[in-house]
Amino acid sequence: MSETHLAEARAALDAAGILPDDEIDIAGVALQFARIDAPELDWRSAAMDLSVLAREAVQAAAAAPEADAGDLEARRGVLAQVLRDFAGDTEHYDDLANANLIRVLERRRGLPVALGILWLHAAEAAGWPAHGVDFPGHFLVALEGPRGQLMVDVFAGGAAMTARDLRALIKRFEGEAAELRPGLLAPMGRRAVLLRLQNNIKLRRQQADDLEGALTCAEDMLRLAPEQALLWREAGLMNQRLERIGAALAALERFLELQPDGAVASRVRAAITELRQRLN
Repeated sequence: MSETHLAEARAALDAAGILPDDEIDIAGVALQFARIDAPELDWRSAAMDLSVLAREAVQAAAAAPEADAGDLEARRGVLAQVLRDFAGDTEHYDDLANANLIRVLERRRGLPVALGILWLHAAEAAGWPAHGVDFPGHFLVALEGPRGQLMVDVFAGGAAMTARDLRALIKRFEGEAAELRPGLLAPMGRRAVLLRLQNNIKLRRQQADDLEGALTCAEDMLRLAPEQALLWREAGLMNQRLERIGAALAALERFLELQPDGAVASRVRAAITELRQRLN
């Protein structure tokens, strides 16, 4: 991708960053992140794939009166059929391709949150409310209806999750003593879902000692979420490790503007003092 195209993608992230959460085009923004992450890929073809999925969801909803009337199991079945070719990548879970929406659309494989974005995209096209759920260790999608919600494991092909299933899932990630508790099924905003998607890329780059790549990812995440204080702190610390003192100071000072109190703020002030001394 040329510098012009990278600038276009980043400008789209900047524009999304000032939108109210419910006006964010979740799949469209994920596509812009994917363009930046893998500039050699055909993002226009991926955009067409998203349009096709939306059109299929509209047609399937129109052909399913029970689903359109609010039957959540029927809605789940319709969306699972629309997205029947997509599945979780159980063989190469940590592959960066699983968090890049363009590659997910090409390979029909991905992480739970990447697949969840496609489910949310299709549900919105169908006119059905849905949201992401930041369940411990495993992203889920909740389909909303007049009589409650239905939890769906998109990584498992859109399987419905009962309370028993959710209890087993949390024990898998937190141990046998773990139990369901208030707040576990709290809805995630669209911005939060997209940050979770990109956090997968950032963490994997950090694990591969690609600090430059991790910092770039964090900086692009901040375009979408400029009020995320802890992300500013993380960007500041990565800049510090890369000996970019001016950039580190700017990021840490922005953190303090957003979060001036508390133990973390005190540590950031100490780091700023040290960095300023290095400039003198």
